[in-house]
Amino acid sequence: MSDERGLSRRSMLRGAVGAAAAIGAAGALAGTANAGTVAASGWSTGRRVPKERIGIQLYTLRNDLRADLEGTLEALADIGYRNVELAGTYGRSVQEFRGLLDRYGLRAVSAHVGFDGADLDALIADAKVLGYHYADCAYANYGSIAEWRDFATRLDKAGEAFRKAGIKYGYHNHAHEFQKIDGVRPFDVIAEVTSRHNVHFEYDLYWLVEGGIDPVEQYYREFGRVRQFHVKDRKPGGGFADLGTGTIDFGEIFRDTRRGHVSHFIVEHDQPTDALNTAEVGYKYLADLRF
Repeated sequence: MSDERGLSRRSMLRGAVGAAAAIGAAGALAGTANAGTVAASGWSTGRRVPKERIGIQLYTLRNDLRADLEGTLEALADIGYRNVELAGTYGRSVQEFRGLLDRYGLRAVSAHVGFDGADLDALIADAKVLGYHYADCAYANYGSIAEWRDFATRLDKAGEAFRKAGIKYGYHNHAHEFQKIDGVRPFDVIAEVTSRHNVHFEYDLYWLVEGGIDPVEQYYREFGRVRQFHVKDRKPGGGFADLGTGTIDFGEIFRDTRRGHVSHFIVEHDQPTDALNTAEVGYKYLADLRF
């Protein structure tokens, strides 16, 4: 696609949000400045997030995708993204959606896919069409440890089915899995009951911090099982922020977790006011970050 076409498309999509875009660009520059501060403190400037590992969770852009699916995918490609994590196909068949990804030079590297009550064979068949090799259960919540244990048993069986089909299946955390029930953390039940061969973890760094958990310490508690990061920032008083404009020190986290096998660094924001601007700020922040 030509630069002229991309700029025209994005101008149409974003309408009269030039001021917001300018604010976002300033945020991205602030993030870059923060990265420079980190480097000045003695950390190596040679480490960076490889661009081929940067992705975005399409849930961040759900409203834009519903309004203009093709234009939004094209805009993501214009920003520089090559990888996306899916959260549905927005009314298109998996074949149609794969065709759109191919058209705009995007690839699905992961997807949020619920397994309870689902036809696993159908989910696996869809994954093969869409092309992703990672999938994650996005959410679960139960009131008792017994229920969490039952869930983890089902999760492990689903993970085994995905593994046999060549797809890595994982669990994506929120904060509540780290709040004890009868003295036990539900997340620890998931880790204990599931096999590391069947179930990996996609750590949502925002929710770890929100739950009072040290992301680095938690990373090493499950060392080798953490294969994906959801990278989203936190406002000083709580709530979501664009990357580089909040309080989470991603440089420190990435530096201290560089040992291991994190395959994807996925930009996400649950409640963006300008999703394309959030996507652009997030991509630039991760691409420019040195740690």
